[in-house]
Amino acid sequence: MAERPNIVFFHVDNLGMGELGCYGGGILRGADTERIDRFASEGLKLSHYVVEPQCTPTRSALMTGRYPIRSGNHTIALGGNAGGLVAWEQTLGDILSEAGYATACYGKWHIGAEDGRWPTDHGFDEWYGPARTYDECLWPDDPHYDPERDGYSYMYEGRKGEGVRTLSDQQLNRDIKQNVDLEYTRRAFDFIKRNTEADRPFFLYYNHSLMHFPMIPREEFKGKSDNGDWGDCLLMLDHDFGELLDYLDELGIAGNTIVVFAGDNGAEDHMIGRGTAGFFDGSYFSSAEGGIRTPCLIRWPGKVATGRESDEMVHVTDMFTTLLGWVGCDAPQDRVIDGLDQGSFFLGEQGNSNREACIVWLNEELHAVKWNHFKISFKRQQHFHDPELPLGFARIIHLKEDPKEREPVNQQYVRWWVMQHAQRAIREFEESTKREALIPPGSPVGFVPETGESR
Repeated sequence: MAERPNIVFFHVDNLGMGELGCYGGGILRGADTERIDRFASEGLKLSHYVVEPQCTPTRSALMTGRYPIRSGNHTIALGGNAGGLVAWEQTLGDILSEAGYATACYGKWHIGAEDGRWPTDHGFDEWYGPARTYDECLWPDDPHYDPERDGYSYMYEGRKGEGVRTLSDQQLNRDIKQNVDLEYTRRAFDFIKRNTEADRPFFLYYNHSLMHFPMIPREEFKGKSDNGDWGDCLLMLDHDFGELLDYLDELGIAGNTIVVFAGDNGAEDHMIGRGTAGFFDGSYFSSAEGGIRTPCLIRWPGKVATGRESDEMVHVTDMFTTLLGWVGCDAPQDRVIDGLDQGSFFLGEQGNSNREACIVWLNEELHAVKWNHFKISFKRQQHFHDPELPLGFARIIHLKEDPKEREPVNQQYVRWWVMQHAQRAIREFEESTKREALIPPGSPVGFVPETGESR
């Protein structure tokens, strides 16, 4: 095999479709995202990249190539460390590590916070990040919070085979949240340099803390935008990503490194850090397009054509299968994999995506089926704090006609013919659960799903 490419997956928290300049935001949001925008021109820009409505489901889908309802990770774990990936699941870290890649995860993992579920239990050589997520840095500010009674939140680090340790001198607070990406970058540079010098291919899973609230810009970015702390943080995100790209150039490895820049779900809805879905409507924790569509940019010099944009549908699970295929690895054959290989589409060898449909769950509820540019909704929730509304009849919308999902039907047409495509996607999913049972949320780490017709 020719020299295997490195992989950098730069995951951004709570990134709405209307934030970046290359997606219609940037200076309209008070911050010129010049580095990210330039990167968008250097490869493929996806405008129909579908994720899950929350961070835990998306991260599990990316790591396993499976709908998160299969792994029991279809909602974030609240009230403790329960939940996460069982040991049976095979992640990108597991498979790439077995193939000889050096692997590192920096930042939020959020798909397991106990022994057997950490990143270093799922193929990653090293990890540094919080046990769960960043709003826990606000706990000490709550007048009703008693840390002796209610517990502290810390940063953690671990190495494969050595376990994970609590960094007792790094309590997750506002200061840590403000500066944590500097530490992610420091560790990422060290990891990249070590493995470049060792001539070993690497997989860097870099999880930036932004745009997750609270928005606390580092000192050098304060007041640099036209949109307060939020805009300052968008500038900081742009800077940090640019630094990573510059380091790949400095080491002379950019040409042999696949870089993916992608969000994990739609925009924040709380006013403490509210984002925007831009052309679409909705927020995270909703099944609206604004909750499940986020930016995705892919660069692989000499392979992925530059300056290309596509509105063809790609699901986050497809990244699992495609990245493995690009480096000569096969997706597991002993379990249901929902991710499709989009390699030829991403490389420009074909104009169409290999995906025509995906299913949208919110928690354990089936909310919608997306088929091409149609969306067939069975329940409606536009924003995080909106009530979930069951619909008496399925609501069929063509997203090019009605991107903000305002009208229940197009009065000019009777489009019930679209239902057959939604029903087919649902039926195929239901048939797959007969071959392999869903893993219940909160299952013990050693749980193995039943498989086969005899179950």
